[in-house]
Amino acid sequence: MPPQTPSPAVLLSASAIESAVARMSRAIADSHPNGADVVLIGIQTGGVHLARQLASRLGAVWKHNLPVGQLDVAMHRDDLDQRLAPKVHPTAIPFDVTGKEVILVDDVLFTGRTTRAALGALNDLGRPKRVQLAVLIDRGHRELPIQADFIGSKLATAPADRVDVQLIDGDGASQVTIQRAPLKRGGRS
Repeated sequence: MPPQTPSPAVLLSASAIESAVARMSRAIADSHPNGADVVLIGIQTGGVHLARQLASRLGAVWKHNLPVGQLDVAMHRDDLDQRLAPKVHPTAIPFDVTGKEVILVDDVLFTGRTTRAALGALNDLGRPKRVQLAVLIDRGHRELPIQADFIGSKLATAPADRVDVQLIDGDGASQVTIQRAPLKRGGRS
């Protein structure tokens, strides 16, 4: 009988996510006192919702609406030759990024490859004054020298674990779950 895969475990509840987003917002606001040139760009798909949540909080602090865009990185990934046809999502950035303080936003930072792809895609759109990275979850295991500037929560995971983020507006069931990889029997793990 094959080993059963355990059910996903909740790592962050809706209230823990709310607290993490609040901390991230404060850190961004502290780093950019007036927010005049700040724009948020959510990486499709996981970073888009988080970018909107951050923009709402930061807009209240800075007393102005924050421009928010969404960026697809599917065609900028370095593993296109290893995948079937990538699923492409819309890129919608209704502002010029040139000279702006761009904060790329993603839900999970893992190997760094998605962020590298996002930097390549962003480069096609203009030349920002500065680019920073905000992530809800930093799970380590980098393959590239990339680090986040604003982090909601650092989580200890194994490379084969699966971390899923669900962000839902209002009274939805926002949560972060982990599906632990089954332990290998025999030999070393």
